[in-house]
Amino acid sequence: MTFAIDFGTSNTVITRWNSATQVPEVISLPGLAQKIGQNPPLVPSLAYIKDAAAGSVQIGQQVRDRGLDVSSDRRFFRNFKRGIGTSIQGFLPELDGQTVSFEQIGSWFLTEVIATLQTREGTADALVFTVPVDSFEVYRNWLGQTCEALDLQQVRMLDEPTAAALGYGIQQEETVLVMDFGGGTLDFSLVELAIAADRKPLGFILRWGNKSLAESSSQKPQRAKVLAKAGENLGGADIDNWLADYFHEQQGIGVTPLTQRLVERLKIQLSDKAQATESFFDDETLDSLTLKLDRATFEDILRQRQFFERLDGCMEQILQQGRRQGISIQDIDAVLLVGGTAQIPAVQQWLAGYFPSEKIRGDRPFTAVAEGALQVQQGIELTDFLYHSYGIRYWDRRNRRHGWQPIIRSGQPYPSPAPVEMVLGASTDNQPSIELVIGELGNEDALVTTEVFFEGDRLVTRQTQKDAQQIQPLNDTGAGRTIAKLDPLGVPGSDRIRVQFAVDGDRTLRITVDDILTGDTLVENRPVVQLS
Repeated sequence: MTFAIDFGTSNTVITRWNSATQVPEVISLPGLAQKIGQNPPLVPSLAYIKDAAAGSVQIGQQVRDRGLDVSSDRRFFRNFKRGIGTSIQGFLPELDGQTVSFEQIGSWFLTEVIATLQTREGTADALVFTVPVDSFEVYRNWLGQTCEALDLQQVRMLDEPTAAALGYGIQQEETVLVMDFGGGTLDFSLVELAIAADRKPLGFILRWGNKSLAESSSQKPQRAKVLAKAGENLGGADIDNWLADYFHEQQGIGVTPLTQRLVERLKIQLSDKAQATESFFDDETLDSLTLKLDRATFEDILRQRQFFERLDGCMEQILQQGRRQGISIQDIDAVLLVGGTAQIPAVQQWLAGYFPSEKIRGDRPFTAVAEGALQVQQGIELTDFLYHSYGIRYWDRRNRRHGWQPIIRSGQPYPSPAPVEMVLGASTDNQPSIELVIGELGNEDALVTTEVFFEGDRLVTRQTQKDAQQIQPLNDTGAGRTIAKLDPLGVPGSDRIRVQFAVDGDRTLRITVDDILTGDTLVENRPVVQLS
């Protein structure tokens, strides 16, 4: 049986495919899931490390049921998804004699979810995971490594925002904008759908692995084209931090796990009410705590934090990319809202400044991604593009530092329509080999960068002015850098090798190297790194 897991910063959703009704359905995991109001059963993305050496953890609702999320305990973690694959500034805790990383906490969390799922359902042979649109490749690699240790026959990874369109059941040719705004990230995806009227509701996925969906399905593929993507490390967890800081500044209330939990409840209440109150009474200490907030004050806090300016920045990026593809804002047929933060009235009012209300759909914010991911079985093919640019590192003699020469630009479709060719020479006498470092290049147009760091025991983000382009090296190891041996040895002063770069249908960068001096092909179509 196939299941889909939408691992979120605040909550995690699990769905399965109902073979009788031919539609996905959300399932509730005993002890892990909660039910809030009219919302579906969500698994809170919380973890309490009982024994780090043994990998023993408690997760989800059981953490809240035991009150482990309201005490200042070094073993309790929330928002740990935000730290996966990022360079955290500050400290990482040491528990039971070992340093605990956010990648390890995430692996423990997912392992417990899957173990509970297999116990409840009897089997879970195939899983579909959804991943953020703006993550570096390290996040995808981490998820793949986590799954390798599990007894699963098949694992697929899909793009969160693009999977959401499937969950909303788009049933005709449309250009849709998906706004995925959860606890940790804001992701936009502009997609052009081409769906036959006589077929079931279809969407698009991000293919993963060596076998394409067209090959694994007897149905004729339907096609969809991703036109633009934009994202930022901004979400509900940031808003919770801002609210906790507000009450600390105004009332002197300490920033603790308890106040973090209370302000999160206030935020949720204010989606339906003009004002909200949350109280807590400790039976042991007899201490009481009451927090009050109205919607107007809440929105003032958002404005003071330049929240709406950051939303405008992401919207302008996505619309600018769309204009380059010949798509104006008037050409967007529907806007699909995903994630709890997208339910904040101020966010919806902001969005209404760009689009008429009849185009905005937000009735499935928590389940659209996980439900849509399951429809990978319906025979859907994606015409996607590379979100990042990629380049090779070189030594800038004039400035005496490394620079980066782009070879693959963001927005390029894959597989590559044609290879990119470069001619290189030796840089030293008797050079035995040619080495290349491939890097993922950050957005050159962005004026600011987002850092993830610790403030006390909170994992928070901040924006800083960018003084240099962000680079993520992908093969910067001895074996990874070496692409070809030279025989005879290389000498400076003349061109020596011709390198062709191409991206295949699985987003793998491949190289072919010809020795100009000898006429030999040194490397032919060799995979180097996987791109995102």
